[in-house]
Parts: sequence; structure tokens; C-alpha cells
Amino acid sequence: MAKVRGCNLPDNLLYDVQNHIWYQELDDGTVKVGMTAVATAMAGRLVAFTPKAVGKEIKAGKSCATVESGKWVGPAKLACGGSVVAVNEAMVASPAIANEDPYEKGWLLVIQPQEWAAVRPALVPGTAIAAPYEAKMTADGFAGCAG
Repeated sequence: MAKVRGCNLPDNLLYDVQNHIWYQELDDGTVKVGMTAVATAMAGRLVAFTPKAVGKEIKAGKSCATVESGKWVGPAKLACGGSVVAVNEAMVASPAIANEDPYEKGWLLVIQPQEWAAVRPALVPGTAIAAPYEAKMTADGFAGCAG
């Protein structure tokens, strides 16, 4: 697992560094989506998570959920289009789960992706994530995750 400025970034995931979103390919062809540890650290303690409903179609580059903390409200944007097949109801009930465990319990939703084969190469594999995230954190003036 890569660790950049105290932020964990697991090797087995794919990353959209610009939007701080991770993707995990599942055996059935769907993709689990979540926010990185960097995103949750930058946002602070999450207080609300409002995902798109199961069955909703989402276009590439558009929001799959709205996430809110005490100091930030914003969209979780998908790199690919797709339809929502599952929502993490535990996150709806207790959004701060993502602060504590962004990669296991704090996932956002599962999508049936569209054009995944075209989008996948643009994502950064976890084994190569350290340098791109270091550059992004520098550009954003983010010191790192508390640790």
C-alpha cells in the first residue's frame, strides 16, 4: 500500500486523482466507488452523504453523490458513466464511516459502468499512485492526513 503524506492509498484500487475517487473492479463486472483518504482528510468529518438512487443513470464526469462536511459540500464525480446498482446505506446513516475507513466500510456506491474499457486506462493503478498524488497534494497545498 502506498502512503503519501500519511494518507493510505491501497495498491488494489484504481484512482481518479483529480476527483479523489477510487474504483474497485468486482467479479460481476460492476465497480465499487469511494472517496480516497486524501478526500476525507481534506473535507474533515463528514456529516451528510446523499447518493443517487439505485437505478439512476449517471453520465461520465457527473456527480454520483453529494458529500458534506462541516467545512465543505461537493459532488463525488465519476470518471465513467453508468447506472447505480447499490448504495452504501451505512454511509447514508453515518457518513463519518468514510473518515474512519474510506476503503472498506466507507464506500459510496456500486455502478454498472458504461464504456469502462475506454475509461479504465485513464485511471491510475494503486501500484503507481504515489507520484501523482504527491503532485496533486502539492498543487492543492494539502499537508497530508493526520496520522
